[in-house]
Order: sequence, then C-alpha cells, then structure tokens
Amino acid sequence: MAKLYPDITAELQAFIAQQPLFFVASAPLAADGHVNLSPKGLDCLRVRSPQQVAYLDLTGSGNETSAHVLENGRITLMFCAFTGAPRILRLYGRGRVIVPTMEAWAAESMQFPVYPGMRQIVVVEVERVQTSCGFGVPLMDLVGQRDTALRWAEAKGEQGLVDYRAEKNMVSIDSLPTHLASEAD
Repeated sequence: MAKLYPDITAELQAFIAQQPLFFVASAPLAADGHVNLSPKGLDCLRVRSPQQVAYLDLTGSGNETSAHVLENGRITLMFCAFTGAPRILRLYGRGRVIVPTMEAWAAESMQFPVYPGMRQIVVVEVERVQTSCGFGVPLMDLVGQRDTALRWAEAKGEQGLVDYRAEKNMVSIDSLPTHLASEAD
C-alpha cells in the first residue's frame, strides 16, 4: 500500500543511507521521446534536507538525465529494499544540474568523494515522497560495488574524458541538449 509523506523523514533518510543502489528516472516532454531509467551506486547520494537530495553523476555512455532536467526539470529517484523488510521509496521532484564549469561546482563537489570521471551533480528539490510495499522486490546479498567505471575513467585520463563527453554526452538520444552542451557554448 502506498503512503505519502510531507518530506523525507529521519526514518526514510536512514532507509536511503542503507541502500547501496538507487535508480533515477526522467523523460522528455515529447510523447515519442525515450524515458530514461539509470541505476546509481557508489557513495554518491546526499540527503541535504527533508526536501532536497543531490547525487554525484559520473561520466557514462549517455547523459539523458541532464537533457531531460534541462528541458523540463522532472526527475524521480527510487530506492528498493533488497534486504530486510520490503519497501520501495520514490522521491519525485524538480532537478537542476551543476557541472564543473559552474561557479557552484567547487562547494557542491566537496560534499562527495573524489571519483575519476566526475561529470555533474544533480540536485533534486523533492515535491512528493512516497513509499510502497516492495513485496515483489527480491531479497539479494550485496557482494560489493563495481569499480569498472572508475578504472575506465582513470584509463581515459582527463583529456580522454573531455573528448568522450564531447562525443557522447552533449545531446540525448532524442537530440535534446545536455547541460554539458549548454556550458560549452
């Protein structure tokens, strides 16, 4: 059964802190646009207040969330309990993206570990907090976090990452510009 909360409670913040994985969903306004859903791991999420979260986003093969947030702001984060009592938590909100060329980057990035391939920080103003049962989510044991993306980014080097982002991260699969493209202009 779904339950609404006025904001992220202390109990829900503790639940978020226990999850080694969360999912980010976004979509363009166009009816024929592609909905994006991405898993996020590592120590990259911060609950900043009962109405705000932020996560560090590493360089990846696409940059859909940035394009969607730039176009319409809509974003949802989902957390699932894979151990213990079943629960799903969704945070619905409006996002904004901070990239390294922005003045705010220095202060914002200090809240996160330094990882190779740091691309942007997504800040979400949470408008709706909802839990549901999670009865269909399997029980799973965490073996560990993968370091593949970190090793890949280290091997690319800083200029290799700049070149990669210029080739792969400037527009979405629906040809919408990302924050990286808007900051490059």
